Amino acid sequence: MARKILGIIVGYAVFVISSLALFRISGQAPHATAAINFMILTVIYGTLFSIISGFVAQFIAKTKDLKLNFILSSIIAGFAIFSFFKATGSHWTQILAIFIFAPASILGGLLYHRKNR
Repeated sequence: MARKILGIIVGYAVFVISSLALFRISGQAPHATAAINFMILTVIYGTLFSIISGFVAQFIAKTKDLKLNFILSSIIAGFAIFSFFKATGSHWTQILAIFIFAPASILGGLLYHRKNR
């Protein structure tokens, strides 16, 4: 049980830290309107790190199913939904997190299982 909890925490940390790094390094405010090129970069970057977060969660937890990834996905989407309703400005980052990044974390778990069959 401790490994599962740790897997979720570390998986979520991978997602959050990578997101914070992207916006810090680029100087782009996450709730401000962005250029289309930056939005495309964010989709690619965010999807990659979401897949990695799901993979890392499974690597730590070593479960035989994707329940852990559905929990991680729900946490990513849940915080994005909360932010969507509480934050001001543009909501493009929250929409990406809900509809692309959260499901991509499930894909990361699936990739882990396929790699370790």
